[in-house]
Amino acid sequence: MGFEVNIAGHAGGGLASYLGENNYGNRTDGKPNPWFAVPGLEKYWGTDTFVSEALTLEAIKALDHAKEYNQPFFLYMAHYAIHVPIDKDKRFYQKYINKGSTPKEAAYAALIEGMDKSLGDLMDWLDKNGEADNTIVIFMSDNGGLSSEPEWRDGKLHTQNSPLNSGKGSAYEGGVREPMIVRWPGVVKPDTKCDKYLIIEDFYPTILEMAQIKHYKTVQPIDGISFMPLLTHTGDPSKGRSLHWNFPNHWGNDGPGIGPTCTVRKGDWKLIYYYDSGKKELFNIPEDIGEKNDLAALHPDIVKSLSKELGDYLRKVGGQRPSFKATGKPCPWPDEIK
Repeated sequence: MGFEVNIAGHAGGGLASYLGENNYGNRTDGKPNPWFAVPGLEKYWGTDTFVSEALTLEAIKALDHAKEYNQPFFLYMAHYAIHVPIDKDKRFYQKYINKGSTPKEAAYAALIEGMDKSLGDLMDWLDKNGEADNTIVIFMSDNGGLSSEPEWRDGKLHTQNSPLNSGKGSAYEGGVREPMIVRWPGVVKPDTKCDKYLIIEDFYPTILEMAQIKHYKTVQPIDGISFMPLLTHTGDPSKGRSLHWNFPNHWGNDGPGIGPTCTVRKGDWKLIYYYDSGKKELFNIPEDIGEKNDLAALHPDIVKSLSKELGDYLRKVGGQRPSFKATGKPCPWPDEIK
C-alpha cells in the first residue's frame, strides 16, 4: 500500500541527526549525503526545529489538506524518535538534568517527551477540527527500548527495560514486548486494559476491519488476525494461537537473547532456540515476565512440542536460517536438536 504523501520518509531505517542546525544530516558541500540523512525537510534546515517537531508540523499540514476533501484519511506517523543518535531535544532536556538524570538519560527522556508532545498536538488537531469522536488512534512501538549500547544509555547494560530482560534486538520480552494504546470513542471503553497478546502482522487485517473494508485482494498471504474482538470484548483471538519470530542473522550488538534465534509463544509458554549453539530456553511468561528461570530441563515434553511446532512453521513459510561458516551447512531447525 502506497501513501499519497510521504513526509521525510526513506529506506534507511534511522536518521543521521535530529537537529535542524545540522540539516538533519544532509550535506551542502556537494558531497554525497549519509545513508541516514533525513529527506524532504529542507525548509527547516539551519533552524532550531527538532525533527520530531518538524514531522508534526508537516503532518498537521497534510491533515489540513486531507480535511478539505471531506473524506476519510489515514495518517501513519512513524517518528524517528527514539532511534540513535540520541540527540538532545533542547525543549525538554534541561528539565531532566534538573531532576538529576545523567546527560545520556536526560537526552533519552527528552526524545520520549518530544514524541509525546507530537501525539498531543495531533490529538489537539482532531479536537479543534471536530474529528476526535470520528477518528481511531493507535499508538505502539516497533521493538523494545535500547539497552545494549553504553554510548547512548547509562546504567547497567540490558536492564533499562526492567522488569523485562534485555532490549532491542533480543528475543527476550525486553526486545519483543511493546505497549499499545487504542483510542476509539464509542467502541473502546476508556481506562480498560487487555493482557492478551498479538503481533504486528495483526494490524493490517484489523485496520481493514475498522474501516469496514470486506472485499479486497492482496498479492501476499495475510499472516495476521484481526484483534477487533479484543477491542470490543467479543472474543479472544489469542486463545490457542501461537506467535512466531525468526531472527536468523547477527544484528551487530551482543547481550541476553541477542543473536540468531527463532521463538514461539503459545499460551503461557515461550520457547527460544539459538541457531548457533542449539540451546533452547523455556519460560512461563505470566509467572516469570523477566525470563529469569529457564524451565527447559523441567518440561522436556513442552520443549519437544514447541520445537516441532516452530520447526514445522518455519519450513512451511520458507523461513531463512543461518549457516555455519566452518562447514557451509545450515544450522539445524529447532526440532532437529534434542
